[in-house]
Amino acid sequence: MYAVVKTGGKQYKVAVGEKLKVEQIAADIDSQIVLNEVLMVADGDAVVIGTPVVAGAAIKATVVSHGRGDKVRIFKMRRRKHYMKRQGHRQNYTEIRIDAIEK
Repeated sequence: MYAVVKTGGKQYKVAVGEKLKVEQIAADIDSQIVLNEVLMVADGDAVVIGTPVVAGAAIKATVVSHGRGDKVRIFKMRRRKHYMKRQGHRQNYTEIRIDAIEK
């Protein structure tokens, strides 16, 4: 059984027991969260696709940790114009463990 869930503006395929890193969620470590924007639920051959979300479906997950991703370096340059700009960015994330998929 798996589902497609939307969180943080992105879509993720999830299954029970998986860990995944999503955009930062304001929740304490070891707390339970519920993701309600379930776009699709598949259980064997039975596939339910939402319009746009599946009514009554929810994903229960546990917050494992919070962290910051690898640094992305941004370098902009205009040749012959004496313009160079260096910048870096580290995106915050929340690691969650999927506990249950409810239809």
